[in-house]
Amino acid sequence: MLFKRLVCVAFAGASLLIAGDGPAVAHRSSTQAVLSQIERGQWLLKERRGGERKICFAGPNSFIQLAHGATPCEQFVVAQDQHAATVRYTCTGHGQGRTTITVETPRLVRIETQGVLDGSPFEQEYEARRAGACG
Repeated sequence: MLFKRLVCVAFAGASLLIAGDGPAVAHRSSTQAVLSQIERGQWLLKERRGGERKICFAGPNSFIQLAHGATPCEQFVVAQDQHAATVRYTCTGHGQGRTTITVETPRLVRIETQGVLDGSPFEQEYEARRAGACG
């Protein structure tokens, strides 16, 4: 009897896991669709507090993990529509973050990001404009 219950619970859990993966994949592809509107190239990011920096936008991670850079992180889309996406990410041993990217035009993007980087909190807002080709 106990074995039968365990098998049923395991089967239900596996079914939930399989069914749960479908929406996550859909979220990732939809987010890619939102962020694919952004033109590749050199971008100037102006921080609301006055600083600015340039980055080469090669793909969505260029804007999603501004504070954590190329650190490998697990990402999950928490909200999206046709012009914006919010992504939560966790970087094992280095912290976590939440970034909202709003695509105004393919050459103008708003980025709001906050989280914890190596134990220190951060919060930044940027207006990003395409400045030309990378190089």
